[in-house]
Amino acid sequence: MFVRPFPSGEPKVQISFGGGGEPRWRADGRELFYLTADGLLMAVPVRTSPRFEAGAPVALFRTNVTSTVFIGAPARNQYDSAANGQRFLISEPPELISSTPMTIVLNWQTALRRK
Repeated sequence: MFVRPFPSGEPKVQISFGGGGEPRWRADGRELFYLTADGLLMAVPVRTSPRFEAGAPVALFRTNVTSTVFIGAPARNQYDSAANGQRFLISEPPELISSTPMTIVLNWQTALRRK
């Protein structure tokens, strides 16, 4: 992945060295997050003044999602970060979410009156 200043179009700066998808800026613009092909959530520290500079990518943690960019599908916003970049909301694939059976009792008030 690359970043190119807008609107000047100055030379692009490489952000990821092994590919990446679904980039998201931290709210204050000091970090750029992205997903790798194997589901790692990465963070790259950046500076925008006096010119754009990117630090080394750092793996934050492994997710159970893979960026849709790598499978030829349109990006789907599978994650987002809190404004400070300290918490993340991640969409898990449904097959990984365990479910507990639920029992629904209908007309429960009548059953209580009989006792």
